[in-house]
Amino acid sequence: MDRTIYIVDDDPAVINALQNLLSSEGYLISTFTSPAEFLHQPHYRTPSCLIVDMNMPGLDGFDVSHDLTARGYTIPTIFLTGFGTIPLTVRAMKAGAFEFLTKPVMPDDLIQVVSAAMALAEKSAALAQERVILTGRYHSLTPREMELMLLVIRGLLNKQIAAEMGISEITAKVHKRRVMEKMAVRSVSELVRAAEKLHLLQDE
Repeated sequence: MDRTIYIVDDDPAVINALQNLLSSEGYLISTFTSPAEFLHQPHYRTPSCLIVDMNMPGLDGFDVSHDLTARGYTIPTIFLTGFGTIPLTVRAMKAGAFEFLTKPVMPDDLIQVVSAAMALAEKSAALAQERVILTGRYHSLTPREMELMLLVIRGLLNKQIAAEMGISEITAKVHKRRVMEKMAVRSVSELVRAAEKLHLLQDE
């Protein structure tokens, strides 16, 4: 199983140093000099972790983390910064950072953090892949279908959904069937479980 470390930093010297250190530990290294280049990838290997500089021109480390989360990826992310502050640390942790390190990073510290991040990635690999698939299915829904899905998982009946959305009951049934097909589920209970994995119920 290839354990991949993605490194995103606009400083080639930092990339080279990190790549030399971590490749010697047996990891597969994939480097990018800009967030846009990294985010352009159609998919990401599993298990993997991400080391990303917080301060880059244009998109920054927070933008990268937010984009990955929006696409359904749960890649443990290690934020790097040249000038750490308490507010910045707090913001990184709220953004879901696995760890927050200040440059220059001690080699032993980085190896230890990466090892822990990769262990988490390996443990959650199957669940992470399932969430990516579910996120793709959810994003294939139209805005109207997303609205109906939320009503279904709240337990509303077809007649109640029709009244809520201002449509006929027949139309509600048609939309509901399309939602079930696109989400690849056979029952409302399966749809609810999919919604839980997408954290949709937390918004209710």
